[in-house]
Amino acid sequence: MTRRWLVTGCSTGLGRALAGAAAGAGDRVLATARRTETLDDLVREHPGRVLAAPLDVREPEQCEQAVATAVERFGGVDVLVNNAGNGVFGTVEEVGDHELRDQLETLVVGPWRLARLVLPVMRAQGGGLIVNVSSLAGRTAFPGLAAYVTGKHALEGMTQALAAEAAPFGVRAVALAASGYATRYGASVTDAAGRSDAYRPTTGPMREQLRDMAALPGIGRPEDFAREVLRLADTSGPLPVRIPIGPGSFAHLTAAAYATHTELATARALLLDRSDPQQG
Repeated sequence: MTRRWLVTGCSTGLGRALAGAAAGAGDRVLATARRTETLDDLVREHPGRVLAAPLDVREPEQCEQAVATAVERFGGVDVLVNNAGNGVFGTVEEVGDHELRDQLETLVVGPWRLARLVLPVMRAQGGGLIVNVSSLAGRTAFPGLAAYVTGKHALEGMTQALAAEAAPFGVRAVALAASGYATRYGASVTDAAGRSDAYRPTTGPMREQLRDMAALPGIGRPEDFAREVLRLADTSGPLPVRIPIGPGSFAHLTAAAYATHTELATARALLLDRSDPQQG
């Protein structure tokens, strides 16, 4: 069956690879980007299967129009992929209010808004899949990426709530805890206006790693990401709500889960009175 996709952030990287792969598999894709001219070659490569639309997920009217276009041109939306992202580099002390708001508008509010808009469509269809592209930063923290980490943690929390709420209608929701991929993301991260030399010893190595991310050994390829997402879309029945994806993702999150268990044990030892059988 031909599926109908709405994918955000298709100008480069993961979104572009996924839009091309879905169209190549015979599906129809509304590929979106802030500047639609970046999608011209994608439309030419897949005539009749890829439709380009302007979308800045921070703009409510553009979100509404994108969903309306998908419904008008395709008759519905089977898969929504919230992939659009940006990044500001800075610690909690360094990131200003406006920078934080912009980060959360892109990583949390935009995906929430699009999910809210497609849910009535998917409920009427009797099903659908919402894919929120998260990150290893949605479970762990990286120094200097405080705002990004906050956004991805929030995105995963929203996805968990959404999965429970939408399941009775046949709508599935997953958060992909993606590891590193060879995209332009690392080079596109902007420095917070309030950067301070005091934090450079702590955050400097992470900043350099981001700049060189696309060339790191063992880095994931966007084409592999696209192939895995298509596999998930092909899978019938329930899906895990949080899914590691990309090289090293399972190992990283296994270690994170162990660290959480250890932290919990330490907290228990600090706070619980073991002589009280009512505790623990």
